Amino acid sequence: MYAITAVIVIGVVVAWRWAAPDRLPDGIVGGNGRLEATTLDVAAKSGGRLQSLRVHEGDFVAAGDEIARMDTQALEAQLRGAQAQQRQARTARETATALVRQRQQAVSTVAALILQREAEFALAEKELRRTSELVAQNFISAQQLDAANVRVQSSRAALSAAKSQRIEAESGVLVARSQIVESEAAIESALAAVDRMEVEIADAVLRAPRAGRVQTVLTHAGEMLAGGGRVVTLVDLADVTMSFFLPETVAGRVAIGAEARLVLDAAPSLVIPAQVDFVASVAQFTPKTVETQSERQKMVFKVRARIDPALLGQHREQVKTGLPGMAYVRAGAEPWPPKLSVNVPEAVPAASEHAR
Repeated sequence: MYAITAVIVIGVVVAWRWAAPDRLPDGIVGGNGRLEATTLDVAAKSGGRLQSLRVHEGDFVAAGDEIARMDTQALEAQLRGAQAQQRQARTARETATALVRQRQQAVSTVAALILQREAEFALAEKELRRTSELVAQNFISAQQLDAANVRVQSSRAALSAAKSQRIEAESGVLVARSQIVESEAAIESALAAVDRMEVEIADAVLRAPRAGRVQTVLTHAGEMLAGGGRVVTLVDLADVTMSFFLPETVAGRVAIGAEARLVLDAAPSLVIPAQVDFVASVAQFTPKTVETQSERQKMVFKVRARIDPALLGQHREQVKTGLPGMAYVRAGAEPWPPKLSVNVPEAVPAASEHAR
């Protein structure tokens, strides 16, 4: 009786050990997590009406591809106005430049006139001296002396007037030059306005900041958007990671660049190679959704494993984010067990993209 019972117990134990899953070597540790990818929002820089949308949900786009286009009629009108102001300012500068040349010519003319007036004034003074001598000697009448005095005063006034004309002409040159400066400032202001309008018109074409897949279309053609209004959400399928947590007893032995293996719940037969690219420097308590109450009292470190972008590119049609799974890393020199040997499907040719 006892012998039969012992045989049964031994059989149950052997069967349980046979049916139990393979245990991982002591140097292999893991934690659960979810696949995550970088998401980006393509949004309108300024408010306005969405003129056209060129993508659909699920489309793949390359960096720089046009996603949507905003209505630019008002911006184009403002651009034409700024260009007209620029032309007007250039015309004003040409007019001011011609005026400067005219004023400079007037200065030269007045300078010649001053020389003439100075010569006339000098001659009138000489005649006055000679007339005074002749009158003193009673060779001529005093009336001629009065006439000589009048000529001196007249030439002196003419010289003074010519000098005033020179000052006025020089002031005209300064005014014309200031008009050139003002017109050049107006040209720069108009050019800046043109550049600003051209940039805003260029920004009205919403382009993909990087390659990815259209995850969500948030608006449609014809709708009004506020500044910063989101149009679509992109997922960068070349930047996929899984974050998980390791106990403090083993996290310190995991180095940046260490090999990792990812096994998804949806495809447990597949083993995806990855590489550790982040290990937290500060410990934290295990999140409540991960472990039991007793395990949450232990300190853990966040670790992140990244999948090779080249591998992701070969399977971009099959990449899905948000899938739960397990991430494993080696905390020692132990080799990977057979069940964690890399096992990924053959690359499948990418399906044709939606027409855009």
